Amino acid sequence: MKKLMILGGSRYILPIIKSAHLLGVHVISADYLPDNLGHKYSDEYCNVSIVDKEAVLNAAQKIKIDGIMSFACDPGVVTAAYVAEKMALPSCGPYESVCTLQNKGKFRKFMKEHKFNVPMAGCYRNMDEAKKEIELFHWPVIVKPADSAGSKGVTKVDKLVDLEKSINSALFFSHSQEFVIEDFLEKIGHSSDSDCFSVNGKLKIISFNSQRFDKYAQNPYTPAAYSWPASMASEHKNELSREIQRLLGLLNMQTSIYNIETRECVDGKAYIMECSPRGGGNRLAECLRYATGVDMIEASVKAALGLPVELDQKPYSGYWAEVILHSNEEGIFDSLWIAEEIHKNIVEKDIWVTKGDIIHEFSGANEAIGTLIMKYESGDQLNEVMNNISKYIQVRVK
Repeated sequence: MKKLMILGGSRYILPIIKSAHLLGVHVISADYLPDNLGHKYSDEYCNVSIVDKEAVLNAAQKIKIDGIMSFACDPGVVTAAYVAEKMALPSCGPYESVCTLQNKGKFRKFMKEHKFNVPMAGCYRNMDEAKKEIELFHWPVIVKPADSAGSKGVTKVDKLVDLEKSINSALFFSHSQEFVIEDFLEKIGHSSDSDCFSVNGKLKIISFNSQRFDKYAQNPYTPAAYSWPASMASEHKNELSREIQRLLGLLNMQTSIYNIETRECVDGKAYIMECSPRGGGNRLAECLRYATGVDMIEASVKAALGLPVELDQKPYSGYWAEVILHSNEEGIFDSLWIAEEIHKNIVEKDIWVTKGDIIHEFSGANEAIGTLIMKYESGDQLNEVMNNISKYIQVRVK
């Protein structure tokens, strides 16, 4: 029986565990939080910090694993690549390439050197370093941790006087104690944050969506919903597909799922904002499996174990949406109200809290309380609901 180590133990690894078990694989879940939900479903638990590369390597060697992966868990991606390289296990790509993709500062520098569309950006460790280059930026700017996901610590800054506060917030969420400042890119319509897949370096599955935000949330840059197909112009989808393939080739990436954020902007250009060799943290691969029948979850398990992977692009079977359930105020969860007229469109309802639980303001993806997956027969129907979400869906608190 093959042994697969999964770094992280959140609920987002449950589909991976299920797929692995269907393939007859023994699953070891690993992190330093033994009460995480995922560990209840794995075959074995390993208590180790997933950002400690040497500790994970030592544990993996003792267990004699056949594969390692970090799915929907950003902190473990670099460690998984490190262990795979040291143990000569199947890997998404070279360790150094993964480090480039996972650090926003390194990624921006790499993109600039290879003449991709990229905003003015710099990576720093403190305010004094940033001040030396502050004249290079065009305000407003975005400040973000160099190595964090889920929109944690990300803020838009309009004035220099507010910069230090945003830097401190970014550093709080950064494992490397680095932050990135970059020009704020004014997008057209919706940005895209969807999952893709390459096999032996060739992009086999490319997807774009419409990433939607809640302007009333504590952190308005945390994705609050997604819909497929994307609103992005066809010419920009085609351009981005070519550029993503060029990026993967330059980095010698191999067989992997990727969470890729892109956008088209008012300057007429399309940008690759992020490209992480992991599944997205908001059940994106599951949504795409519903919408297209393509199973990138099973493919990710096979890739981590070096098993053959066969995938083909397929069209969307209708119009799909995922709503990230959340509250814009802290309180006691009472109920989820859903308008009667959209009940027929709900494919799956997954609520992670129960009545009486304390829930918090939506400051990051970690404050989500569940998801709704919906299907519509027309884009107009979907957009009516998504553009007026509080009319149809309400998280009620006391």
